[in-house]
Amino acid sequence: MNPHGASEGYWYPALEGVQPGTVDVINALREFRTSESAMRRRTRSSAAMGETDLLALRYLIDAEAAGVGTRPTELAARLGITSASMTSLVDRLVAGGYVTREPHPSDRRAVILRPSPGADEEVRHNLNQMHKRMLEAAESLSPEELKAVMRFLVRMREAVEAVNSNQGVTVR
Repeated sequence: MNPHGASEGYWYPALEGVQPGTVDVINALREFRTSESAMRRRTRSSAAMGETDLLALRYLIDAEAAGVGTRPTELAARLGITSASMTSLVDRLVAGGYVTREPHPSDRRAVILRPSPGADEEVRHNLNQMHKRMLEAAESLSPEELKAVMRFLVRMREAVEAVNSNQGVTVR
């Protein structure tokens, strides 16, 4: 039994040819994702923001840094949400002081969303300690270990994306 209560090899008991330790790596990755999700829930709760709110704010901060204004319809498309959901999301972010609505420079009927001054710092403050510890963990790796971890994570991302594309998934 691991420290988080999952039995060893829970998802992978019947894999043939699996090297010793391979399932341990997958379990460690799952435990990391569980811990990260819990931390993000705590952060969202303390900032009174949902996951989509944080994603929207992150996108707006990135767009602002690139010197690009963002219309609500563009943000909705980016987040994959309806215009009604977008209206609610923008209203929450404006009410929370994270986002401002500004007139579009060339289309008087449209608005541009911009992160409020300090929104980036507030979000970063909430995540700063976690990011610092994660950077320290990554900096502790040798160049060879960094390359191995990067290869592994890229392969894991590709494996997950392949399930979403055309290969489907079978749950037993």
